[in-house]
Amino acid sequence: MQYGLIGEKLGHSFSKDIHTSFFGLDYSLKELTIEDVAPFLKDRNFKAINVTIPYKNTVIPFLDYIDDTAKKIGAVNTIVNEDGILKGYNTDFLGLEFMLEKSGIDFKEKNFLILGDGATSKTAVAVAESLKAKSIIRVSRKGTDGTVSYAQAKELKDIQIIINTTPVGMFPNLENTPIDIESFPDLMGVFDVVYNPLRTKLVLSALKKGIVAFGGLYMLVAQAVFAYELFVGTKIPRSKIDSIYDTIYKQKQNIVLIGMPGSGKTTVGTLLAENMGLEFIDTDSLIVEKHGDITEIFKLKGESGFRDIESKIIKDISATQGKVIATGGGAVLRAENIKALKQNGKIYFLDRPLESLQGTPDRPLSQNSAELKKRYDERYGIYCECADVRITENTTPKAAVRRIIDNENLSN
Repeated sequence: MQYGLIGEKLGHSFSKDIHTSFFGLDYSLKELTIEDVAPFLKDRNFKAINVTIPYKNTVIPFLDYIDDTAKKIGAVNTIVNEDGILKGYNTDFLGLEFMLEKSGIDFKEKNFLILGDGATSKTAVAVAESLKAKSIIRVSRKGTDGTVSYAQAKELKDIQIIINTTPVGMFPNLENTPIDIESFPDLMGVFDVVYNPLRTKLVLSALKKGIVAFGGLYMLVAQAVFAYELFVGTKIPRSKIDSIYDTIYKQKQNIVLIGMPGSGKTTVGTLLAENMGLEFIDTDSLIVEKHGDITEIFKLKGESGFRDIESKIIKDISATQGKVIATGGGAVLRAENIKALKQNGKIYFLDRPLESLQGTPDRPLSQNSAELKKRYDERYGIYCECADVRITENTTPKAAVRRIIDNENLSN
């Protein structure tokens, strides 16, 4: 092993993608138990490694040198082997600092709430101090060792900045969130170190309220750049952070198509996936594959039963990344579906006028023009509200595909 990442569970990690694709390193992911850590470090059979949960403190006794920042924080996430001498650093500090500064918020004299009491929370405290925070309060489940409990945290009405350093909300447990932001009326910024999914439930809840919010991908990329500099002793232009971030974000983000029955989601999705070299997933096709004919499901279980099946399918595919996903016309009727799709996806509404749509016998709720109009009136506002982008230039499938690709090329 030349370069790599050690941790307990690494199935969610993007680090290998970054270091192999952008830096050309022979980089491996190595899952270790707590008992494995000491022998691994004593063997010193590597050039340099990153360290993640839960070993950022565990590795410290085995190091010959720790730089001042890492020593002050009490956590190491980067180890360089220089001729058998293990040197420890904390590039998370710079990564988190870069992510916060990218938000454009002036953090001076702000009240910080830091969720978690592990190694990354110590890094967050150090960053908040460097940004001249007014107050810094750490939260843990037990509320001990200088922290407050989550119940106590909810009573702190003057919190302006929240940093989540816990793994709550991380893949595969995407539905979880560490705290309800409704408790904090003065909140102006939410930052989550979790990067898989791209937007956690915590981040989405903040964005919905118009609060500045970032998932942890930018921090991950920034700290990886700083780690690479330590690995090979070469400076990287800071602009590289943004370019790598933009590339990875686009690679990981799903493109989700919503719209009325007959709006062309399947046709556009298939063509779009072919053009972009991505996998195409049609939620209705998955339902048929797993549960049988949709009309029969409606007859046997009713609309509610069908929606339950649909929500389960959407929940599962929303956890995947880098796909083109076409949803059923009524998928938007449940807010839980939209929340799930937005965690890793950008939602495009194929907005075609009612007169261009046709009811068909194979669609239980839109078998004729009258039923189709009723569905259109019920859903149109919902489509517009939950879409990130409306595609109106879609007189043909190819035109819709061109519009989506153009939008993807212009945006992050």
